[in-house]
Amino acid sequence: MTTSTALLLADLTGVAVFAASGASAAVVKRLDLFGVVFVGVVAALGGGIFRDLVIDEVPPLAFADWRYAVTAAVVAAVVFRLHPQLARLRTAVLVLDAAGLALFTVTGTLKALDAHVPAVGACMIGMLTAIGGGLGRDLLTGEIPVVLRREIYAVAALAGSIVVALLSTYGQATATTLTGAAVFVFGLRLISLRRRWSAPVATLRPPRTGARGPEW
Repeated sequence: MTTSTALLLADLTGVAVFAASGASAAVVKRLDLFGVVFVGVVAALGGGIFRDLVIDEVPPLAFADWRYAVTAAVVAAVVFRLHPQLARLRTAVLVLDAAGLALFTVTGTLKALDAHVPAVGACMIGMLTAIGGGLGRDLLTGEIPVVLRREIYAVAALAGSIVVALLSTYGQATATTLTGAAVFVFGLRLISLRRRWSAPVATLRPPRTGARGPEW
């Protein structure tokens, strides 16, 4: 299997799991069939479209290659059809989202590196590719985007993109090591949910008597 074929398969797998994640979230919000498919497609393709525009690959693969849009739409429609059989949808959404985060982190960073983007920029592109779909999904379903919450989400993607960039820099970017990088992101995201890890947040303290404003 060539590198390009492996990247395509990983990309389409990421599209499928993010489409399922978006569609599951839309089902929870009781959207109709069109709404479920639309949210699924946005969740699946949003990050990839951003990535391709940034690295000047136009038109983006989501528009140029029919397999991307068809994969997203079909998976979202299947989730809509089978949702009565899907127990614990919230858990399913979280697991699928973690899988999509991991896959898009790896493929986004690799594509940026292949486009000769410097390592630091490639890491940023990889992270934004991974979180873009989830951001669109949350906005469309009326949720505070998970990337803006205390949870370890964008941090997991950034850590994974750094691992991918280091592997590529030192010539160790093989199928096995890249799979390991994806597993690392997936595991970090799920463990952070399980253990309730979170990034620090600013805490508002009650103002003191005579103070002019809130203290941080």
